[in-house]
This record gives sequence, structure tokens and C-alpha cells, in this order.
Amino acid sequence: MADLKPRNLISVQERLRDQVAHALRAALISGELRPGVVYSAPALAADFGVSATPVREAMLDLAREGLVEAVRNKGFRVTELSERDLDEFTEIRALIEVPTIGQVARTATADQLEALRPQAEAIVAAARKHDLIGYLEADRQFHLDVLALAGNARLVETVGDLRKRSRLYGLNRLDQRGELTTSAEEHLELLDVLLTGDAEAAMACMTRHLGHVRHLWAADEQAAEAGTVLRLPSR
Repeated sequence: MADLKPRNLISVQERLRDQVAHALRAALISGELRPGVVYSAPALAADFGVSATPVREAMLDLAREGLVEAVRNKGFRVTELSERDLDEFTEIRALIEVPTIGQVARTATADQLEALRPQAEAIVAAARKHDLIGYLEADRQFHLDVLALAGNARLVETVGDLRKRSRLYGLNRLDQRGELTTSAEEHLELLDVLLTGDAEAAMACMTRHLGHVRHLWAADEQAAEAGTVLRLPSR
């Protein structure tokens, strides 16, 4: 028998946890899981048709991202953000990201910026496919990689944490209205402006983009419909 090394093996349990976490993120974006509501792992597991263990593990992953919080002996509560919370997140991001974008415009090389074009295009592609999880993942990676060109790893870490805690509540509605692709194309616009080396124009573009993002964060009071059944994504 071959001498397999356990560290090279991916367990079925780990894959299932990742699938559940993916499905839970999609449910958060779509509004199937509502802010302020407590969900038990066994109940969610019944919806998914799996045991409670991978659901608990997935929810703990989401808790580390600030998307849910554990409620002792009850389950997990979806993090509820007020309009003030969202305004404050936007203000902090603007204070950090806008001047950093200006610095990147002044110092980044064309090759460094062009290397990010596939990521910007991936955002647009995800929008066109109505792939909201793919959109968020591509969007997050693009923005953090742009900021990384300024050379401050702590800054990138801070912005990454802010982005986790201020998910795009209105993303699903934007997609339903057919406006997600237009929003996605702003990333290509930002990249093109950065390539001109015009710091002021890049900062203005970033300010405008963050303003659009803030409008997506309007709380959705009609997020979930009764009887919704959660499902694992197809693989």
C-alpha cells in the first residue's frame, strides 16, 4: 500500500464545510438569512440535508469574518448593521483608500497595474453570469491587490477586515435590476485612470465608486420569503 501523507489529503468533511460556508454566504447576500435573526445549526443542517457539524464549522468561519455572531445555547445571529454603522465603514474606507489610490497612481508601474486587469475583467464576467459570490470574491481581491501596490501590508489587512464586516447588502437587488454589470465596469474605469498616472482623477474615481457602494448597503427589510429552502451549491 502506498505511504500516503495525510497533509496532502483533503477530507470530505472539509469540502462539505466549505460548500456549506459558500451556500451560507450566498444566502446572506440574497437575504434568505436575515440580519438580527438567530439560526440554529441543526435547523440549517436540516435545510441543507447534512449533519450539524459542517454547518457549525461553516458558521464559525463566518463568525471570524464578522458576518455572524455566536449566541450561547441557541446558534448564530446574522450581524445586523445600522445605517450609522454603514456610514462609518464608508467614512473609514474613504479616509484610507482614497489617498492610497492617489499614491498608487503616482508610484505604480504600468506592468503592475496591467497585471490586475484580469481581476477587473473577472468582476465584470461574474456580474454578467449573476454569480454574486464570484463577484464579491473578485471585487475583494482586486481592491486589496490595488491597495497592496502602495506597499503597506497593515493597511491592506485593515481594509480587508472592513470589507468583511460591511458586506454588500443590496447586491442581490442590484443584480435583479440589471445594474450589477454597470457597477462592475467601474473597476475597469478605475484601472484605466490609474494607468494615466493622474492621482487627482484616480482619487475622484475611487471616491465616486465608494459612494456607489454605500448606496448598495441600504438595509433590505423584505430580505426573506417564508418557506425558503436553503441548498448546497452545485459542484
